[in-house]
Amino acid sequence: MSRGLLLVFEGIDASGKSTQARRVAELHDAHFAFEPGDSPLGVDLRRWLLDASTPMKPETEALLMLSDRSHHVHTVIEPALGRGRDVVLDRYFASTLAYQGYGRGVDLADLRAATELAIGTCQPDLTILIDIDLDVANDRRARDAKDRFESADLDFHARVRGGYLDLAHEFGDRWFVVDGSRSEDEVARDIDERLAVLAWTHG
Repeated sequence: MSRGLLLVFEGIDASGKSTQARRVAELHDAHFAFEPGDSPLGVDLRRWLLDASTPMKPETEALLMLSDRSHHVHTVIEPALGRGRDVVLDRYFASTLAYQGYGRGVDLADLRAATELAIGTCQPDLTILIDIDLDVANDRRARDAKDRFESADLDFHARVRGGYLDLAHEFGDRWFVVDGSRSEDEVARDIDERLAVLAWTHG
């Protein structure tokens, strides 16, 4: 049995990545997964991570994210891929590099080393970055003061966006950048054109 494909969607909050990830998963009969929180253990980790009322050092935040990811890879993602099922993932290791590294200032070399420990050889076949202007994202984003990330200031989100663009440049053709400021249908069209060349397991 051939191994499934791992397709990852990334982007800042309100970029539209979750909508597109779910759409693509349904279109190609792939397993949809997300981070953080896509497991019984992950539900608790997600609650702690998002709760802005609990003070947390950036390093602690990063390690909780990586704990969720390690568990997710070994209990959800790898088993599905091993069964020959394609997986479409809403956020993966680039989120930690962008948010906790570029955004919070955690040492990137340390984060990369910890990421290798968390995910092993489970690398994406393709990462789609839905890039969006900060002003557009700010207009779309729900400002939830109780959410650790949604309540962060614009400078934080600017650093995160810049981090994503740096990573896209670093990884080259293993990433595909889409302008997310346009309509949902226009974004979907560009994504589908890029995905047409992938050897999907089902459709």
